[in-house]
Amino acid sequence: MNVSVHDVRHALNELGKLRFGEMRVEDAMHHIVQTTHAIFSVDGAGLMLADVDHHLLNAAVSDDRMKHLEELQTRHQEGPCIAAFEDKELVRAEDLTAEVRWPDFCQHAVARGVRAVLASPIPYNQDAVGVVVVMSEDRRPWSAEAELALLAFTDLAALLIATMMMGEQQTELAAQLQAALNSRAIIEQAKGVLIGQQGITAHAAYAQLRAQARAERRKLAVVSAELVRSSVRADLAPAPPAGADAGLMQGQQRQPDQQQVGDVEPAVGSRASAVDNPGDSEDDRRDDSKHAPAASLAQPR
Repeated sequence: MNVSVHDVRHALNELGKLRFGEMRVEDAMHHIVQTTHAIFSVDGAGLMLADVDHHLLNAAVSDDRMKHLEELQTRHQEGPCIAAFEDKELVRAEDLTAEVRWPDFCQHAVARGVRAVLASPIPYNQDAVGVVVVMSEDRRPWSAEAELALLAFTDLAALLIATMMMGEQQTELAAQLQAALNSRAIIEQAKGVLIGQQGITAHAAYAQLRAQARAERRKLAVVSAELVRSSVRADLAPAPPAGADAGLMQGQQRQPDQQQVGDVEPAVGSRASAVDNPGDSEDDRRDDSKHAPAASLAQPR
């Protein structure tokens, strides 16, 4: 079933009152999801928001089958909603049985009755804080009208979230989203470090961070922050002084001369021992004094 532009316009007019804060944000998100479900005539619609670990969690759903999307994508760390969130662009999957982008997710999603998905990222301050998603249990080619309609509902959700984030009263949901934004900033810095060090793509850098966090059973944000700190320390490490290698070479060249000077030292040492030894005869000391001029050349006055 195609999405009617007339129905979308009417629904957005009805939802317009949400912009003026006539209900709680949580209730408004449920209202948006229910309207999206009805307009698209799909088997499920939902609004997912990121937590501090960058897991997309359901904030509002129209059908229990949406729980499969959350669970499977969190478990396999891949899927259409994650792709839309990370790439900040609309993602469509018409038939998960023929989809190759997320093999692990698709296999289990189809087994649970999820076959087609359309996901749109929720923007906030040039970033993404979640997605609005619709799903079907049958193969479904998503029309251009459907994509535009989902973008319209996503923009409305973004407006609600922005109003909440800038409000004077900081709710628990607002705190969760702010923590997610802070975490995402660190992760983006860590991706930049890997891109600069290894010359890889942003996708590959993110996958590498994810894999490390999963292997070490640590939070993604913690692993990212550690990488950023180590990179900063490496940048701040003092570089060898200019000309250090040349100075080393000069020092090596001077070693033979130093050894020649050292050859004089035994004469100085023998004179000192003679002077200090009261048992030596006067004749011995007189003979040693003949070497005094040579010794004085080796010792500065």
